[in-house]
Amino acid sequence: MMGSLSIWHWLIFGLVAVVVFGGRGRLSSIMGDAAKGIRAFQDGLKGDGEGDKPAAAPQVLPQTDASKDTTKN
Repeated sequence: MMGSLSIWHWLIFGLVAVVVFGGRGRLSSIMGDAAKGIRAFQDGLKGDGEGDKPAAAPQVLPQTDASKDTTKN
């Protein structure tokens, strides 16, 4: 019985065949989702280049009469 396949071999083979070929391209949709995830990860690593630019210097705003402290004499 060295070369024969048992029921377990046939069940595993059938399961693999269903995953690969069954259900409206199930494997292709899984691979497509994985590719989208990898692409999003790579885009996240690249960023928009904003981290390479120095931050803008803070600007001082002029004071108005409403912003002056009137409690001190």
